[in-house]
Amino acid sequence: RGRMWAYTAGFTVLPHLGGFLGWFMNRKEIPVWYEKLKKPSWCPPRQVFPVAWTVLYTGMGYASYLIWNDLGGCSSKAIIPLGLYGAQLALNWAWPRLFFGARNLKMALIDILCLDSLAVGTVCSWYRVNKVAALLMLPYLGWLAMATCLTIRIWKDNPEQTAGKSE
Repeated sequence: RGRMWAYTAGFTVLPHLGGFLGWFMNRKEIPVWYEKLKKPSWCPPRQVFPVAWTVLYTGMGYASYLIWNDLGGCSSKAIIPLGLYGAQLALNWAWPRLFFGARNLKMALIDILCLDSLAVGTVCSWYRVNKVAALLMLPYLGWLAMATCLTIRIWKDNPEQTAGKSE
């Protein structure tokens, strides 16, 4: 029972690690560069992002635990559902490095479009295993849809920024 608690906590915390690292590595770019970009009127305020990501990462992390548990751990049945999850999580973690760190809006857009596909694939594969886990991912898919639209608009509205970081 104690071990299961550790697994639950580990899976739930895991997505936060990459999210925190992405924020930490790029935190100086936000006031210096991001604030100067042309953004649409519907862009959420900066303060919303950490709250949203905390909720989303917690939900997706716990959902991944449910899938892992239902499929008996790292079994052959878990390869595709958890592999899709791991791949989309890697792209999720890469996005801030591309967008803020490299200031490469085109690569960030490509990243998030691939991320969208993998996240939808993850939810579809999870639905067959655990409907609650799939439902826990729906807010994430909604936020990704908004983030994708925001990335597209920022990429289109800031053409001088699409070539990458220039000092």
